[in-house]
Parts: sequence; structure tokens; C-alpha cells
Amino acid sequence: MKEGHLIPHLFRTEYRKIVSVLSKRFGFDQIEIAEDITSDTFLTATQTWGINGLPENPVAWLYNVAKNKAKNHLQRNTVFENKIAPELKNNSTTSQEPEIDLSPKNINDSQLQMMFAICHPSISPEAQIGLSLRILCGFGIEEIADAFLTNKETINKRLFRAKEKLRTEKIKIELPATTQIENRLETVLATIYLLFNEGYYSVSQNKTIRKELCLEAMRLCNMLVENNFTNRPSVNALLSLMCFHASRFEARFNKSGEAVLYDEQDTSLWNPDLISRGGYYLNCSANGNMISKYHLEAGIAYWSTQKPDTKEKWENVLQLYNRLLQIEYSPIAALNRTFALSKANGKEEAIQEAEKLNLTDNQFYFGLLGELYLNLDNKKSKEYFQKALALTKTETSRQAIQAKMAKI
Repeated sequence: MKEGHLIPHLFRTEYRKIVSVLSKRFGFDQIEIAEDITSDTFLTATQTWGINGLPENPVAWLYNVAKNKAKNHLQRNTVFENKIAPELKNNSTTSQEPEIDLSPKNINDSQLQMMFAICHPSISPEAQIGLSLRILCGFGIEEIADAFLTNKETINKRLFRAKEKLRTEKIKIELPATTQIENRLETVLATIYLLFNEGYYSVSQNKTIRKELCLEAMRLCNMLVENNFTNRPSVNALLSLMCFHASRFEARFNKSGEAVLYDEQDTSLWNPDLISRGGYYLNCSANGNMISKYHLEAGIAYWSTQKPDTKEKWENVLQLYNRLLQIEYSPIAALNRTFALSKANGKEEAIQEAEKLNLTDNQFYFGLLGELYLNLDNKKSKEYFQKALALTKTETSRQAIQAKMAKI
């Protein structure tokens, strides 16, 4: 995509649809051409609409211009002359014109196939996410750099190496064989999961949350659910997890933009429709005989949307965390478990478990200890909050911690 070509926010969805279809049509050998043609389409739209006004059907206008630009490229390009034209001449009994299929079905199929191609195990997880943001989500290089807390040059090099790897490995833009979907699906889900987490716990762009990343992750996961070959229990579990988390978006910040801790959230701001959807997908995930980490995290997220703050609720959450740590240990999951432990068994026991973790480079570790010591030892509580403050990377987090310290 040519930097500087601004994509109207409302049409970002159409951008990623067009670029996925063209990328599939050209293949990884010419993926930059697909991005440039799509970007030029939106540049043409910006210029033309600025003079003539918005057309009656903007989406159809975009598709028509993109088709024409793609066909013009194919007709004048040597690849068309040397490879495509002879094939058309020998095999086609009708039109000689190259077909660019932007039908809803082909758009959906192309995006799904591209998702599996990008998430090929031959490239690193960071590159998979970067390419997903670039090709599937329509994000610019600067936005991706912000998401990874790095610079544009690093991202450009990372994406270039990833594309070269996909080219040299001759990775096809298609769904893998049915027997291979399960193994490849794990990588796809991991990418979607990391994408959602980057949005939900974002430290880029001085934000604590980036809804657009979360919504992109949910859209990609929903595509997997709607496809018969990829509609697996773990996919439903991940979509359930994201619905439950997304249901509390509006309650996570106050009117001043300051982060609101779970215990202090206004539950009337929780979205009942998303909670209901989360419950539906959680039920769908119960098919099968394997429990993934997404099942357990979805279960935890479900209990987090249940308003009565009972001992039973937190005992259930604690047991789910215990099982999750057995399946896949992570320091953050262990940290979150200690919060559930404090709710189920009291602060004293939770403090003992938390201090064993010794996550001295983590702001949430010190923030949790500050919470646990609050009203037990306010001096220690304040010390831990000060350590958390020194490590925090966003203004909203600083404000939340400072507000806690002011109350001690």
C-alpha cells in the first residue's frame, strides 16, 4: 500500500475485501501490486468524490474502479502476456478478458484463504500478525508500528522478509487440506487472539484499549465460525471469549477517560447483547471432547459478566484458572489467578501467592499488590502503587493509579 493514500474510515472494510481478492488473484509474487491497485482505487475515490460528490452506490463504484485497474494491469503486464494470455487463448471459448470476481462469496472465500496463507508456520508469529493487520485489516505501516511499539522501518523489513519467505516457499492462497486444518487452525487462532489482546490491553497510541483491533479480531473469528470447514469448538470458544470481553468495553473507562477497575465498573454499561452472544458461542464450543485454553478463558470471562459478586462465582473462576495454568502457564494468567484467589479465600492468602510470582518488571504485578495490601498495610500499598506508576506506559493507567494513591 502506498503510504500517504488515505483510506476513508467508513470504507476500510471495502479496502480489505478488495485487497484480499486481488492478492489471491495475483498471488504472493505480486502482493504489493494488489495493495497498490487497491490504494490507487481509494485515491481515485478521494479525488473524484471531492469534485463530483459521493456516487449513488459508493461500494459498487469502488469495486468497478478496482476491477478496471486490475484488468488494465493484467493486460499490459508481462505476466499477463507470457502466462495468462496463452492459457486464455488455449482454454477459453468465450471472453478473452481476465476476470476479477468481487462477488460476496469470492470476497469471503478469499479473506478466509488469505488468513490461512498469512498464518503459515514458516513465518514468525509477529510477522503473521503484522501481515494480518496489513492485508486483512487494512492497517497502515505506522499503525502496525504503533501496535508493536516499534518504528516503521522495522515493520517494513519484517513484512518484506515475511512476504519473501511466503514467495520462496511457494505458499498458495488457499484453505489447507481438511486433514491439515486443525494444525493450521491453531496458528490462525493464536494470531486472532494476540490481535484482540493488543487491542484490549493496548499500550500503543497512548491508549489502554483500541476497539478497532478488537473488532477486527472478532470479525476474523466470525468468518471461521461461518465456514463449515473451520467451525470448530475452539473457534467458538475464542469468539465467546472476545464477546464477553467486548461486552464490558464501555465500563472500562469513566467520562474523563480514566481506566476503571473491575470492582468499580458500572455494570449497567455492560452490553447484554454481547453477553448473550458470548453465551451462545460458549454453548457451541461444548461440542467435541477437547478443552482448549480458549474454553477456559471464555469460562472465566463468562463469570466476569455475572453481576452478583458471590463466593461461588470466584471459586468457579479460581478453578478455571487452576486448569488454565495446567494447560498453558503464563505469568499474567498466574497474576490474574491471585486476584480470583483474593476474592474466593481472602487477601492474606492471595498476597502470599502473588509475592511468589516476583514479576518485578510488570506494572500489573505491583498494581495488584497495591490493591491487596490496601486497608491491610496502607504504607506497603502505597509503595507498590508507586512502583506500578513508574512502570506504566499510558496516561490513563497513570491517572487510575494516582487516584488510588490519593485515597490512601
